Amino acid sequence: MKTEKLGRVAYVNAHIIDPASGFNLKGELLTEDEVIIDFAPNLFDGPPPEDASIIDCNNLFLAPGLIDMRVQLREPGEEHKESLHSAGLAAVSGGVTSMVCMPNTNPVMDDEATLEFVARRARKSALTKVYTYGAATRGLKGKELAEMGLLAEAGAVAFTDATKAIADAQVMRRVLSYAATFNYMVIQHPEEPSLAGSGVMNAGEMATRLGLVGIPREAEIIMLERDIRLAEMTGAKYHAAHISTSDSVEIIYKAKKRGVNVTCDTAPFYFALNELSVGDYRTFAKLSPPLRTEDDRQAIVMGLAEGVIDAIASDHAPQDQDSKRLPFAQAAFGGSGLETLLPVSLELYHNGHMNLTDTLKLLTMAPADLLHLNGGRLGKGKPADLVVFDPEYAWKVIADNFRSKSKNSPFDGRPIQGHVLRTVIDGRTVYTNVE
Repeated sequence: MKTEKLGRVAYVNAHIIDPASGFNLKGELLTEDEVIIDFAPNLFDGPPPEDASIIDCNNLFLAPGLIDMRVQLREPGEEHKESLHSAGLAAVSGGVTSMVCMPNTNPVMDDEATLEFVARRARKSALTKVYTYGAATRGLKGKELAEMGLLAEAGAVAFTDATKAIADAQVMRRVLSYAATFNYMVIQHPEEPSLAGSGVMNAGEMATRLGLVGIPREAEIIMLERDIRLAEMTGAKYHAAHISTSDSVEIIYKAKKRGVNVTCDTAPFYFALNELSVGDYRTFAKLSPPLRTEDDRQAIVMGLAEGVIDAIASDHAPQDQDSKRLPFAQAAFGGSGLETLLPVSLELYHNGHMNLTDTLKLLTMAPADLLHLNGGRLGKGKPADLVVFDPEYAWKVIADNFRSKSKNSPFDGRPIQGHVLRTVIDGRTVYTNVE
């Protein structure tokens, strides 16, 4: 099959931000076919090359495309909730050019064939780049190790049991020991299942008032402390997903200080919302881990601002209407996150907690470096994965307008700022929203 030649494209009148190099200036950027040729304040020293197509960014921001390191795609097995194609449509409208798929599909991604199927289907959808995690244990059951070596050869970028914690300490030790031998990263959903039990929201006064079974903060804290000891014992790369408590930030800070190979991420849900969003049994705010207290939310913001938390992921967990429009206790966990990832993350910038470059770093370079992906930066010869956005554009989230099949957003009705105008993947414009 012949590769389409795209020729040269010149992006002019752009405010270019590259978190990897710290570049944050008005300038111009030139791509040729699928890669970046160069960018600089006065790249062309006059008019752009005559053989280049011109894209005028109208003094808006041009940055590397977002890399979302935690997405549940639901295909294969639950395409009625989300498909690779619908997730791709949602992703590009949110400026996401690469996403990493959780292995909790049906069948589970614990063998080469399923991984290769997802990769093949993703290439066919021709939207975002899709990478895959491999299951850490067979069937995500937390008992026997999956064939991590074969899964890595098939393209798995790290290993996780997705939304299930590896609860057995001996199994987790074996997973980490094997991963350490080959320098694989293990990603954990830190929640002690016997403590979480049948809980449906954060334990505390509000859960009691609503008559709902609570999940104590300690379910996350205890699992995290155990895992960090095991990571220290084995020397493995350990990554805690979507941390949500103030204690978790403190635990990870201390572990990093004493040299443990530990990293973590969080999701916009946990720095933009608290348990009050559950309100009057609002199932769109039923998430895993649950929304915590305002003190916890503020600690997550500080953890991001101070560099303790390494990345932001959407934690996109699409559900269908039938799974959410139930009594709170019976409703499914999860929220749609791809289309609100950038604007809600920009609240860190708008509220003065972080500058724009550092905020974008958590969405681009940081996840790319954690998973060794070729993206997240604007270097010469790097993939031409780009987003043009207006950080000041104000709008209100209307979940019914999402391109995702899933409309279960806890941000539904929220006023936000930040608007993607163009998404470019490998030099091809795959989304525009120019008014």
